[in-house]
Amino acid sequence: MADSMDIDDSLYSRQRYVLGDSAMQQMAQSNVFLSGMGALGVEIAKNIVLAGVKRCEVWDLGTNFFIREEDVHSQKKRVEAVHSRVAELNPYVQCVVLTETKLSLQKRINNFCHSQQPPIKFIGCDVFGICSRVFCDFGDAFEVLDPTGEEPKELFIQNISQGNPGIVTCMDSRIHGLQTGQSVCFKEINGMIELNGTTHQVTVLSPYSFAIGDTSSFQPYAHGGIFRLVKTSKTFNFEMMEQQLSDPRLLTPDFSKPEVPLQLHTIMLALDAFLEQHARLPNIGCLQDAEVLLKFTEEISRTLKIKVCINQELVKCVSRCARGCLSPLAAAVGGIASQEVLKALTGKFSPLHQWFYLDAVEVVQPLQSLPAEEFAPRWAAVLLAICITDPDLIEKSNLNRQFLFRPHHIRKPKSTTAAAATLEINPEMNIDAHLNKVCPDTEDIYCDAFFSRLNLVVTALDNVEARRYVDSRSVSNQKALLDSGTMGTKGHTEIIVPYLTESYNSHRDPPEEEIPFCTLKSFPAVIEHTIQWARDKFESAFSHKPTLYNVFWQSHSSAQDSMMGGESMDGAFQAIKLLSRRPTHWDHCLTLARLKFDKYFKRKALQLLHSFPLDTRLKDGSLFWQSPKRPPSPIEFDLNDPLHFSFVVSAARLFSEIYNIQYSEEKLSYEAVSSVLAEVEVPEYRPAEKHIETDETIKKPDQLKMTVSSEEEREAIIQLQEAINSNFVTPERLRMTALSFEKDDDSNGHMDFVASASALRAHMYAIEAADRLQTKRIAGKIIPAIATSTAAVAGLVSLELMKVAGGYGFELFKNCFFNLAIPVMVLTETAQVKRTQIREDISFSIWDRWTIFGHEDFTLSDFISAVRKLIKPSAGRKYVDLTVSFAPELDGDEDLPGPPVRYYFSRESESGEKA
Repeated sequence: MADSMDIDDSLYSRQRYVLGDSAMQQMAQSNVFLSGMGALGVEIAKNIVLAGVKRCEVWDLGTNFFIREEDVHSQKKRVEAVHSRVAELNPYVQCVVLTETKLSLQKRINNFCHSQQPPIKFIGCDVFGICSRVFCDFGDAFEVLDPTGEEPKELFIQNISQGNPGIVTCMDSRIHGLQTGQSVCFKEINGMIELNGTTHQVTVLSPYSFAIGDTSSFQPYAHGGIFRLVKTSKTFNFEMMEQQLSDPRLLTPDFSKPEVPLQLHTIMLALDAFLEQHARLPNIGCLQDAEVLLKFTEEISRTLKIKVCINQELVKCVSRCARGCLSPLAAAVGGIASQEVLKALTGKFSPLHQWFYLDAVEVVQPLQSLPAEEFAPRWAAVLLAICITDPDLIEKSNLNRQFLFRPHHIRKPKSTTAAAATLEINPEMNIDAHLNKVCPDTEDIYCDAFFSRLNLVVTALDNVEARRYVDSRSVSNQKALLDSGTMGTKGHTEIIVPYLTESYNSHRDPPEEEIPFCTLKSFPAVIEHTIQWARDKFESAFSHKPTLYNVFWQSHSSAQDSMMGGESMDGAFQAIKLLSRRPTHWDHCLTLARLKFDKYFKRKALQLLHSFPLDTRLKDGSLFWQSPKRPPSPIEFDLNDPLHFSFVVSAARLFSEIYNIQYSEEKLSYEAVSSVLAEVEVPEYRPAEKHIETDETIKKPDQLKMTVSSEEEREAIIQLQEAINSNFVTPERLRMTALSFEKDDDSNGHMDFVASASALRAHMYAIEAADRLQTKRIAGKIIPAIATSTAAVAGLVSLELMKVAGGYGFELFKNCFFNLAIPVMVLTETAQVKRTQIREDISFSIWDRWTIFGHEDFTLSDFISAVRKLIKPSAGRKYVDLTVSFAPELDGDEDLPGPPVRYYFSRESESGEKA
């Protein structure tokens, strides 16, 4: 992977948005030595292989999910069994593995690595039953080029004062998010031009302003300007493990239990001592071994510089489980540890400094007093019968983030493929794989009866609305919901349990900020505006309009009767416009594309400058064309410009596709295109007196409901009547092919059109253009993803699943947010459900529902009579949900809302039928 062109974007596109090309190239030239093929080692190996590391030396050990049933029966060595399956994951590497090394040997290897010049980065990881740890030593001076991985934002400037210090104020009270000591660079400032292109350290004064030093000698600030955070490197110094054992630097994930990391540090060192002395870990349930481990723990605690309070119950619990392996814990820690490996190779993101401990004590502690026959069925009921659903097909980029899919699975359904791969690992599981979305349109499948058969619901959705819908269905059916998701190095889990916690819909994230319509249409200020405009043009021209056209002409015979009767004809004007301009062969498609170029990038600019000349001023005397508004510059078409050529050819290809016109590859050559375009007559621009929207609160108008003049309408009706009555309208002409934007297929021309259109509009407005990769991410609304975060989230949510399945109490459930880039992990208690008090002895929560059963002769005072009068059940309708409010006890108070009341029309109708 010598340069960015060698990165397989179809495989690594989501990861490139997380790490960047420089880090990807460094990984592809790196060698990693990994030891230990247990559950944790394989998790780390899998994640590093998927990331694209060049070479990894593999050493021994472990049981894991790559071993199949036939490997056990054939008594195949574990390394042999794992080797071929790990090799499948990545064409760039041979194999990867780490862990399961005695502490004494870890210290010796760490000392050697630390002493090298440059130092060899060292990571030690262990999972002992319900306890895990990660240790990092990257040398005395490890430089991190990008500590956070966050893309610096550009913000517009409202004002810069002349003074010492000069004070910069953000436009529209936007929060700058800076910290004192950071640096910003400036550009596009009018007046105080001395600042353009310079970098200054800031002192934060408020969320909206900061000081930058002496500006008193500069010219007065006039208007405009943008500032951007300048990323600076950071150097971390690490101590060797030998030094860190007695005075550890610990990451604290659960701030409600700040003492736990040091307690785990002490206990796991005691396990190391036990292993050194006895050549084994404590036996399961052996009280004598537990006492020995406690003694080791007490001895080690006396060597620590910080006093630790020994939790004897925790020690006994760790001793009881040390010989086991909890695969979700291995998955979570494997994700965290493998991200540290990538940091060590690339200098991308802040490293763990230096210890991280994670335990699953709360998963097993409530079961210590229960026999296996009591708690095992709880887990088996959930874990051995699973229904999964996903409508998507496997894309090549999916191969980069998990281990169930292989190249030969591309374009096959995700759900059925994942089910088949899972059954290879555990043939005892019962998996029902569906290909549907869970949404209002599929409530006949995922009805109340379906939900009634579930123990809990687990989601891994990529948008808020889908989460809200599934949450509402889970609450309505009183089922636990485990929600999780990732975005780059960030991940979250949220646990929702009936009658104990709030639901996903109980909290509302602030709505995503929309780009004003007038900004997109006429006044783009940043590259995101031009990319969204280009994407909107694609949707309008190649998806929305063809769809409307097809719908309209499917009923063209009745359309004439409607027109003759004077009825409104929604879509008629647009339909006839498309019909009259419809190309019939490839040359017409090129001509249409050339005219679109002129319309988008020349006439639009000329019209704006006609309507708002450069010296236009607002009522307060300020210039109209000032930041964030940028005056456009018309672009003259030049076929020798690759960007111009790309736009015309990609647009022509898309026009040919929606109009079902064939063309050959020879027609796409420069010579063939230029010969056609040489004959195109572009009408001379004539300014129009039309309204250009400048109000940012105005929404985009409905194209179908846009008013047209009576003359235009009359002309459209005449043309439409002529078209219907003539042989001009053939079945072929009545069809258009609506396109669905597909960002990952570089052969279809979709991204060619969006990238070239966005870049041309950016040039027209003097906006710095984005490269194709960034354009693809924004236009395709791609969520950055990496296998490390996926593994960590999967492990964490699976630990909580075990608690839910075990019927644990509220205090044991944990929500989690992490950012592996910083790194930080925060475990918090779930939000306790709120109850509304109606009377002293009556209260309810979102989980409560009052159910009324009726029958033909049943009445419940006037209430039921009223219900039966108001609601007449239709065929197939079994119940209705009612909302009830209660009068307040005190006059003047507001009514109290009650829980949903589900009224069944008869007791026999209590079933899963759709209401």
